[in-house]
Amino acid sequence: MLFTLTYEPDEDVDATVLGYLLHKHPAKVQTFSAPVGDIHVFYPEATAERTTAAVLVEVDPVGLVRNKRFRGDAGALDHYVNDRPYVASSMLAVAIGTVFRTAMTGRSDSYPELAESPLPLRIDVPVVSTRGEEDDLVRRMFEPCGWDVVEQSIPLDPAHPDWGDSRYSSVTLSGRVRLADALRQLYVLLPVLDDTKHYWVGDDEISKLERAGEGWLADHPERELITRRYLVHQRSLLAQTADEDDAVRETPLRVHRADAVMQALRDAGAHRVVDMGCGPGALLSRLASDRSFTKIVGVDVSARSLERAARMLRLDAASDAERERIELLHGSVVYRDDRLRGYDAMVLMEVIEHVEPPRLRALEDAVFAGADPASVIVTTPNAEYNALYPTLGSGGHRHDDHRFEWTREQFRGWADAVASRHGYTVEYRPIGEEDAVLGSPTQLALFRREVAA
Repeated sequence: MLFTLTYEPDEDVDATVLGYLLHKHPAKVQTFSAPVGDIHVFYPEATAERTTAAVLVEVDPVGLVRNKRFRGDAGALDHYVNDRPYVASSMLAVAIGTVFRTAMTGRSDSYPELAESPLPLRIDVPVVSTRGEEDDLVRRMFEPCGWDVVEQSIPLDPAHPDWGDSRYSSVTLSGRVRLADALRQLYVLLPVLDDTKHYWVGDDEISKLERAGEGWLADHPERELITRRYLVHQRSLLAQTADEDDAVRETPLRVHRADAVMQALRDAGAHRVVDMGCGPGALLSRLASDRSFTKIVGVDVSARSLERAARMLRLDAASDAERERIELLHGSVVYRDDRLRGYDAMVLMEVIEHVEPPRLRALEDAVFAGADPASVIVTTPNAEYNALYPTLGSGGHRHDDHRFEWTREQFRGWADAVASRHGYTVEYRPIGEEDAVLGSPTQLALFRREVAA
């Protein structure tokens, strides 16, 4: 199972920067172990004019049968004789998420402008399968994303052309697409083309689709078909994504989380709020609609996310007073920023787990000492609850870019120590439906600065 990604700049740029953007060195062959098999990343060519990265997945079909984690595949010829080792599928998508998880977020400390810009890319997938009765599926999936598509049918047997073509084809995609978007599109659309998954699909698959589809799926003309196939036609999951079916849709965890943060802000009496790591503006839009918040600042390291937040908040059409009330700043949670000092509250909603553990002390200094807000609200996943997610392996994380996930004890240990060092008290609150043993899916800490007697 293979795919290659080629970067051939049309400007005065050294193509080997692809290694920095993918966070994989062109001079090395790297091998990663995953439940689907061994994943090899290497560069067949790496010159200043053109650089190609390749991902090769060695799938053991016998091992898949013996591993109870994997569910049966209706498209397989047999448990032990099947097309899984060579056809691009959910296994290749898992491999992409495993080896390129940082690149999929669009983060590059060395070349941030290139990471945020559309690049001239070519992707080659030697074998894809388009199951079902859908016509011209590859083109319908990729052309709306900005790709030129070349699809070549693969004959059943080149020695016997009269036998006709197989249901497999090779695909080449070329276009100017942001690298993170290209990887996330492959992550979603390869399983969609194959119309099956090698693992059991649970509720968390919806959040995976939302994260990987951010920025391109909402406006895709085949969004319904993509969603249906990505969720392997499970009615219970599709009901949760249907806008018109609110009566049967459960409240997503992200809504519970935002509700809990808003309540914590009200309990803290905050009116001037910083949303650190605001992303495209999900929490900012809630804050903006509540007039009790008189000053709102969104901060993110990604300029693209800030642009999307500005569009969501319609700042271009806002009044002068509203643009004074809402401010978007480029910044990082691990560096002191005098612009953020002295606010009523700072929110880190699902931010801390994206920071490398050695940099947590820098985060602590920037937030609690540098910004010194009256209150700090931190939410983060509860790692114990992950046992209830069937698609997460042992020690797996809920998001490809999470650097760690804490148990309740670990979170409290960190928060208690931070509060003690900086003169805060801390209160803990669960978010989401609680399990009697494993706790809630998300945990919240509300820090309040101690008032001198």
